[in-house]
Amino acid sequence: MSTFINSFWIRLSIPWSVINSVFLQSFSVASKETSPRDIFFKPDGTKMYVIGTISDSIHEYDLSTAWDISTAVFLQSFSVAAKDTDPLAAFFKPDGLKMYMAGDISDSIHEYDLSTAWDISTAVFLQSFSVAAIQVFPTDTFFKPDGLKMYVSGDSGDKFDEYDLSTAWDISTSVFLQSFSVTTQDINPRNVFFKPDGLKMYMAGLNNNRVYEYDLSTAWDISTAVFLQSFSVAAKETRLSGLFFKPDGTKMYIVGFSSDSIHEYNL
Repeated sequence: MSTFINSFWIRLSIPWSVINSVFLQSFSVASKETSPRDIFFKPDGTKMYVIGTISDSIHEYDLSTAWDISTAVFLQSFSVAAKDTDPLAAFFKPDGLKMYMAGDISDSIHEYDLSTAWDISTAVFLQSFSVAAIQVFPTDTFFKPDGLKMYVSGDSGDKFDEYDLSTAWDISTSVFLQSFSVTTQDINPRNVFFKPDGLKMYMAGLNNNRVYEYDLSTAWDISTAVFLQSFSVAAKETRLSGLFFKPDGTKMYIVGFSSDSIHEYNL
């Protein structure tokens, strides 16, 4: 019996496996944003960022205990309305010195420089990159850790689009490479996320309110992605819009605009 129990718990604690997600707690962001669309964490888990379409802003929170959303305290906001009034996603360079925003109205990815790492009050707009030729409803953007690839999810075609950047982190050097359809899983892809080694890809699907997990046989090459499994978050969120994983794959965070909350899961 003890062997079975030990094996059972080992099976339940596999990092990066969404099927083993267990809800832990929620944190409301409604006081700052009643239509949150995406969430991002500083790599050490001591800062959390939420972007929304009511305020057209990115909101920054400090966490006194890393990765514990119950300890989040609002710090400041940064408006992106000058570039897009329907911002759907935010992404930061690993050193916190660049910030990217995906905008639905502009059909573009917008790049900002931060003079102080992770301090959004120091953000200054640098440039934009239109994805309209490939995607007219961009819902998210994600970058490879070395900044040489950019991925865009969108409702137009229900797919993920992969771009190569000849200069790391410089979106003006982006060149479209290929697309990957997710229609079989969900017709409203709202978020794309990759495991740090590029061998797993995740999608937040609005239509079914599920997180979908894919395996990639070639790291960072979306053409090699194969659907593996999915996990429903409908018990906590019925308008799923954003997704984030702790770097070691032991925690998953989702956000949506029915609960206006961040929901934390242990994997």
